[in-house]
Amino acid sequence: MGQRTGRYAIKTPPHHAAWGEFLDTWIEADRIDVFESAWNWDHFYPLAPPYDGPNLEGWTMLAALAQATTRLRIGAMVNGMHHRHPAVTANMAATLDIISGGRLSLGMGAGWNEMESNAYGIELGTLTERFDRFDEGIEIVRSLLDNPVTNFSGDYFTLVDAWCEPKPQQSKLPLVIGGKGKKRTLKTVARWADQWDMTFPAAPADWLELDAVLRAHCDDVGRDQSEIDRSIHLGFGPDDAPAALADQAASFFEAGVDIVVWSMRGPTHPSRLAPLADALIV
Repeated sequence: MGQRTGRYAIKTPPHHAAWGEFLDTWIEADRIDVFESAWNWDHFYPLAPPYDGPNLEGWTMLAALAQATTRLRIGAMVNGMHHRHPAVTANMAATLDIISGGRLSLGMGAGWNEMESNAYGIELGTLTERFDRFDEGIEIVRSLLDNPVTNFSGDYFTLVDAWCEPKPQQSKLPLVIGGKGKKRTLKTVARWADQWDMTFPAAPADWLELDAVLRAHCDDVGRDQSEIDRSIHLGFGPDDAPAALADQAASFFEAGVDIVVWSMRGPTHPSRLAPLADALIV
């Protein structure tokens, strides 16, 4: 017996559940080889009602979960660039990679949640401003993680003889960029990402349309498109039949997707993982 073609991850949105439920679920996922990575998110409000319900902060969760697991790659899918200065993000990522023994993948996005941004007074900006800031920030993060010294002068950020020490344990900490924007997001993916994630495509054809755009951007910037892993989110509800979910994933693998991230909907409980894992093995 073996795993169906493709790779699998889980995502536990850190809202509407208690810390112990997330901890137990990640410990269980760490025991199940089918799942190669586990993810949370970088939001401060729940993304499903009630919006004033509980939502745990992602980075501090990941530091604790890194100590509770041994095998899974870990990360937040994805971190909002506007939430932190990119130099702060780079230092946090390097430290978490060391804490986890070299298991961090750094998810990044331009940001979108107006509700929490407006409530906290965190400037989100127009779409153009978000992506201009994102492009600057990604370049800074990559440079700080890789290079002894970084200098940068842009419209949003300025760094002078800046360093990030110690470096991550991984020789190159992977950058995961999430988004569906054809003009800006996928162009940034082509330049910088080690993995591109698309959330909840309705059908393989929808994913293939964006993948073709990414390939064109890679040609434009001289990047080998095969260097970029492709992942998607698929929903994993308590009433979903595991066999049907496995078939759904298979249709995307046939289209060219590399990784399916199963995003938990409903109760966060470790008992939900084994039936899904069994269905993913043939």
